Amino acid sequence: MNVQDDLQVRWWNLEAKLVERFGKKPDMETILFLIGIQELGEVKEKFSKEQKQDLMHVAVCSLLAQSGYYELEGRDRDGWPHFRQLKDLPILPPNEQELFLKDHVLLYFDKNEF
Repeated sequence: MNVQDDLQVRWWNLEAKLVERFGKKPDMETILFLIGIQELGEVKEKFSKEQKQDLMHVAVCSLLAQSGYYELEGRDRDGWPHFRQLKDLPILPPNEQELFLKDHVLLYFDKNEF
């Protein structure tokens, strides 16, 4: 089994756990949204469209911080995390970008024992 196949199997396992937990299969945007809420540490009944985009940005920065691309600078007075980019992201074709992000999502859920 090659690395890409292993990644796909682990991704399917994560999706199955999320379906079990939430009742439907989430897409990548939904997963990023959930990670963003987790990192914010605050669940609201309603988020604005801009806040949803900000949550996904927080998620991506949190995910890529695991590999040293970003670091948490701190939180603003509303509790939102802010990050500083430490190094350039790799330039990858779109399909490899998705695999790169999926690998970081899987690492995040492993670290958080989901």
